[in-house]
Amino acid sequence: MGLRAVVFDVDFTIAQPGPDLGPEGYRRLGRQHGLELEPACYDDARRAAFATLERHPELEHDEEIWILFTQRIIEGMGGVGDTYACAVEMTRAWEHAHHFDLFDDVPPTLDALRASGLKIGLLSNTARDLHLFVEHHGLAVDAVLTSRSHGKTKPHEGIFRHMLELLGVAPGDAAMVGDTIEDDIEGARAVGMTAVLVDREGRHPDVADRIDDLRALPVVLGLD
Repeated sequence: MGLRAVVFDVDFTIAQPGPDLGPEGYRRLGRQHGLELEPACYDDARRAAFATLERHPELEHDEEIWILFTQRIIEGMGGVGDTYACAVEMTRAWEHAHHFDLFDDVPPTLDALRASGLKIGLLSNTARDLHLFVEHHGLAVDAVLTSRSHGKTKPHEGIFRHMLELLGVAPGDAAMVGDTIEDDIEGARAVGMTAVLVDREGRHPDVADRIDDLRALPVVLGLD
């Protein structure tokens, strides 16, 4: 039947965290909790936290995992004291749409997909309310789904299949676009979807079907 829908991951695919969720945001929030955090240590602390991140064995949505992940960042930035309370507040801040900015390539890409008659979905491992996110950023989409509402996280096949049901399309008629190889690319391909990696920083030059700007997506999907 051909391509009928495109599903996008959200964080670091179509949206990036704003200043309140970055190094200076951590420092400001840390001071509210009596912690002195060093912004220059943020990148290394975040990479180290990812290296020790453990998924739920059944890929259940588990917010405690992300609180502990954030706590590791805070401690990696030099936080000593009640780092857990600070981590809880920072994790909650990630739930708010106004803390995120759309990448510049998002509006023209969505417009191009719409012009081709495609349905659009957003699929994210998050506790954020994507309905509010869509409203805040003025996006026109056909379906949204989060791990909080579904119960499972990407790359579990169940969350992909539920999204396809919401869009009313078969796996072979849909493409997944995301920035994470395991969650987005491998998860989508496992259920029979086409998958395109968004690699904005050029970290995966050897991956096939890779783009560094969403404006290249219509060409990759064979729409132009």
